[in-house]
Amino acid sequence: MKIAHLILCHAYPDQLKRLIGRLQHADAHFYIHLDKKTEIMEFQPLSELPNVYFIKNRVNVHWAGYSQVQSTINGFKEILESGITYDYTNLLSGQDYPVKSIEDIHDFLAANPGKAFMHTLSVYHEWQEAIPRLTKYYLADNAFPGKNTIERMMNSLLPKRRMPEKMEPVGRSTWFTVSAGCVQYIIDYLQENPSFARFFKMSWGADEIFFQTILYNSVFKNDMVNDNLRYIDWSAGGANPKLLTMADAVALKNSDKLFARKFNAAIDDKILDYLDSLASAR
Repeated sequence: MKIAHLILCHAYPDQLKRLIGRLQHADAHFYIHLDKKTEIMEFQPLSELPNVYFIKNRVNVHWAGYSQVQSTINGFKEILESGITYDYTNLLSGQDYPVKSIEDIHDFLAANPGKAFMHTLSVYHEWQEAIPRLTKYYLADNAFPGKNTIERMMNSLLPKRRMPEKMEPVGRSTWFTVSAGCVQYIIDYLQENPSFARFFKMSWGADEIFFQTILYNSVFKNDMVNDNLRYIDWSAGGANPKLLTMADAVALKNSDKLFARKFNAAIDDKILDYLDSLASAR
């Protein structure tokens, strides 16, 4: 079971090194997309670790912008161009961490070949708060004076946007684990259907819908599992999940997920030590 871990990050090189160390396996490779705004020199020593590669085509990532999608696409392309045959690609952030042992992770995916583990909530029926992302115009990747005013003008003067080809939009979480066949299909689909990417460049939070929708409206729909294998706590409310600490130790221990997010070792590294101890005890 060969896994390509595609990790999107912008900070915390020491924590990223620890994440890579915990996921080290003879059949695991690591592809790091470092936000173009971030100086790479502090991260460069990571390239000396086994099977670690930096994505060459880096993107200046803006929160909730299409740039987040583009960074993932660029990672997919370089994984496919590597010439290495992977069974799964696992999309992580630099602030994720495994809940299970590396053996458990590889064994689980080996027992579930060809799947796409990602959220598939229907935007129209189960996640209606996301509908404006598809009907309104956003300039999320832009930062200039008067941007909000221009967005309001666009949304008052222009017709509502509509999904390309009447596709059924689904999603919820950015992070997922998908088979090699899914990755290849996504890249082929985007090559043949550039209008799909153009549509989402005017969306907000496209990364939570984009890849999921492509697969849901394809022959891979029956291979999709509405579970992204991540423990994420949204109980604090707001646009970001709760930062996990030792206060969440019991919940993490009892979780059946493979990974969790998000962590900040500078605030609480004991929770990472705890997860390491659970993994080593298995």
